[in-house]
Amino acid sequence: MAKVLYSANATVSGGRANGHGRTDDGALDVQLRLPREMGGDGDGTNPEQLFAVGYAACFEGALGVVARRQKLEADDVTIESHVNLLPNGAGGFDLAVALNVTLPSIGDAAQAVEVVRAAHEVCPYSNATRGNIEVTLTANGAEV
Repeated sequence: MAKVLYSANATVSGGRANGHGRTDDGALDVQLRLPREMGGDGDGTNPEQLFAVGYAACFEGALGVVARRQKLEADDVTIESHVNLLPNGAGGFDLAVALNVTLPSIGDAAQAVEVVRAAHEVCPYSNATRGNIEVTLTANGAEV
Protein backbone atom coordinates (compact mmCIF):
# COMPACT_ATOMS: atom_id res chain seq x y z
CA MET A 1 0.00 0.00 0.00
CA ALA A 2 1.20 3.50 -0.85
CA LYS A 3 2.18 6.00 1.81
CA VAL A 4 -0.80 8.12 2.88
CA LEU A 5 -0.08 11.80 2.21
CA TYR A 6 -3.18 13.18 3.90
CA SER A 7 -6.45 11.97 5.42
CA ALA A 8 -9.64 14.04 5.61
CA ASN A 9 -12.12 13.08 8.30
CA ALA A 10 -15.72 14.24 8.61
CA THR A 11 -18.89 13.30 10.42
CA VAL A 12 -22.39 13.72 9.01
CA SER A 13 -25.68 13.27 10.83
CA GLY A 14 -29.18 13.79 9.52
CA GLY A 15 -28.35 13.06 5.88
CA ARG A 16 -28.74 15.27 2.87
CA ALA A 17 -32.28 16.52 3.59
CA ASN A 18 -31.82 17.99 7.06
CA GLY A 19 -28.30 17.19 8.13
CA HIS A 20 -25.11 18.61 9.46
CA GLY A 21 -21.56 17.89 8.34
CA ARG A 22 -18.33 18.82 10.05
CA THR A 23 -14.69 17.99 9.53
CA ASP A 24 -12.75 16.84 12.56
CA ASP A 25 -10.66 20.01 12.52
CA GLY A 26 -13.75 22.26 12.30
CA ALA A 27 -12.54 23.93 9.09
CA LEU A 28 -15.72 22.84 7.30
CA ASP A 29 -19.02 23.00 9.17
CA VAL A 30 -22.11 22.95 6.97
CA GLN A 31 -25.85 22.53 7.14
CA LEU A 32 -27.03 19.98 4.57
CA ARG A 33 -30.36 20.61 2.85
CA LEU A 34 -32.19 19.43 -0.22
CA PRO A 35 -32.04 21.97 -3.06
CA ARG A 36 -35.27 23.69 -4.03
CA GLU A 37 -35.24 21.73 -7.30
CA MET A 38 -35.66 18.54 -5.27
CA GLY A 39 -38.39 19.86 -2.97
CA GLY A 40 -36.17 21.25 -0.23
CA ASP A 41 -35.84 24.73 1.15
CA GLY A 42 -32.31 25.15 -0.21
CA ASP A 43 -31.13 26.77 3.03
CA GLY A 44 -27.86 24.88 3.16
CA THR A 45 -25.48 23.07 0.89
CA ASN A 46 -25.77 19.61 -0.61
CA PRO A 47 -23.41 16.79 -1.58
CA GLU A 48 -23.45 17.74 -5.26
CA GLN A 49 -22.32 21.29 -4.49
CA LEU A 50 -19.58 19.99 -2.21
CA PHE A 51 -18.46 17.55 -4.91
CA ALA A 52 -18.47 20.34 -7.53
CA VAL A 53 -16.24 22.56 -5.39
CA GLY A 54 -13.98 19.67 -4.34
CA TYR A 55 -13.49 18.37 -7.88
CA ALA A 56 -12.77 21.84 -9.29
CA ALA A 57 -10.28 22.64 -6.51
CA CYS A 58 -8.53 19.29 -6.93
CA PHE A 59 -8.44 19.68 -10.72
CA GLU A 60 -6.93 23.15 -10.39
CA GLY A 61 -4.16 21.66 -8.26
CA ALA A 62 -3.54 19.00 -10.90
CA LEU A 63 -3.38 21.71 -13.59
CA GLY A 64 -0.73 23.48 -11.54
CA VAL A 65 1.35 20.30 -11.35
CA VAL A 66 1.09 19.71 -15.09
CA ALA A 67 1.82 23.34 -15.94
CA ARG A 68 4.95 23.37 -13.76
CA ARG A 69 6.15 20.15 -15.36
CA GLN A 70 5.67 21.72 -18.79
CA LYS A 71 7.14 25.07 -17.66
CA LEU A 72 3.88 26.90 -18.40
CA GLU A 73 2.02 29.61 -16.53
CA ALA A 74 -1.43 28.58 -15.28
CA ASP A 75 -1.94 30.59 -12.08
CA ASP A 76 -4.89 32.46 -13.62
CA VAL A 77 -7.00 29.34 -14.27
CA THR A 78 -10.75 29.39 -13.67
CA ILE A 79 -12.84 26.23 -13.51
CA GLU A 80 -16.62 26.13 -13.81
CA SER A 81 -17.72 22.83 -12.31
CA HIS A 82 -21.15 21.37 -13.02
CA VAL A 83 -22.35 18.26 -11.19
CA ASN A 84 -25.64 16.71 -12.25
CA LEU A 85 -27.60 14.16 -10.21
CA LEU A 86 -29.41 11.73 -12.50
CA PRO A 87 -31.68 8.72 -11.98
CA ASN A 88 -29.89 5.62 -13.28
CA GLY A 89 -32.96 3.61 -14.27
CA ALA A 90 -32.27 0.92 -11.66
CA GLY A 91 -33.75 2.75 -8.68
CA GLY A 92 -30.51 4.56 -7.84
CA PHE A 93 -28.70 7.66 -8.91
CA ASP A 94 -25.61 8.62 -10.90
CA LEU A 95 -23.55 11.75 -11.20
CA ALA A 96 -22.30 13.44 -14.34
CA VAL A 97 -19.63 16.14 -14.26
CA ALA A 98 -18.58 18.89 -16.66
CA LEU A 99 -15.45 20.92 -15.97
CA ASN A 100 -15.07 24.02 -18.13
CA VAL A 101 -11.48 25.16 -17.75
CA THR A 102 -10.32 28.63 -18.76
CA LEU A 103 -6.55 29.12 -19.04
CA PRO A 104 -5.97 32.77 -20.07
CA SER A 105 -2.17 32.38 -19.96
CA ILE A 106 -2.24 29.52 -22.48
CA GLY A 107 -3.41 31.06 -25.74
CA ASP A 108 -2.59 28.11 -27.97
CA ALA A 109 -5.80 26.06 -28.16
CA ALA A 110 -4.09 22.71 -28.72
CA GLN A 111 -1.69 23.30 -25.84
CA ALA A 112 -4.57 24.25 -23.49
CA VAL A 113 -6.41 21.04 -24.44
CA GLU A 114 -3.27 18.99 -23.81
CA VAL A 115 -2.68 20.56 -20.38
CA VAL A 116 -6.28 19.82 -19.34
CA ARG A 117 -6.03 16.27 -20.72
CA ALA A 118 -2.82 15.69 -18.73
CA ALA A 119 -4.37 17.18 -15.57
CA HIS A 120 -7.25 14.74 -15.95
CA GLU A 121 -4.69 11.91 -15.65
CA VAL A 122 -3.10 13.45 -12.53
CA CYS A 123 -6.20 14.59 -10.57
CA PRO A 124 -7.30 12.19 -7.80
CA TYR A 125 -10.98 13.03 -8.39
CA SER A 126 -10.58 12.23 -12.09
CA ASN A 127 -8.86 8.96 -11.22
CA ALA A 128 -11.62 8.07 -8.75
CA THR A 129 -14.42 8.80 -11.21
CA ARG A 130 -12.84 7.43 -14.40
CA GLY A 131 -14.99 4.62 -15.78
CA ASN A 132 -17.66 5.24 -13.13
CA ILE A 133 -19.37 8.45 -14.22
CA GLU A 134 -19.45 10.69 -17.26
CA VAL A 135 -16.89 13.50 -17.05
CA THR A 136 -16.66 16.02 -19.86
CA LEU A 137 -13.92 18.62 -20.12
CA THR A 138 -13.36 21.81 -22.07
CA ALA A 139 -10.20 23.92 -22.30
CA ASN A 140 -10.67 27.54 -23.33
CA GLY A 141 -13.98 26.50 -24.88
CA ALA A 142 -12.59 23.55 -26.86
CA GLU A 143 -13.68 20.00 -26.14
CA VAL A 144 -10.98 17.83 -24.55
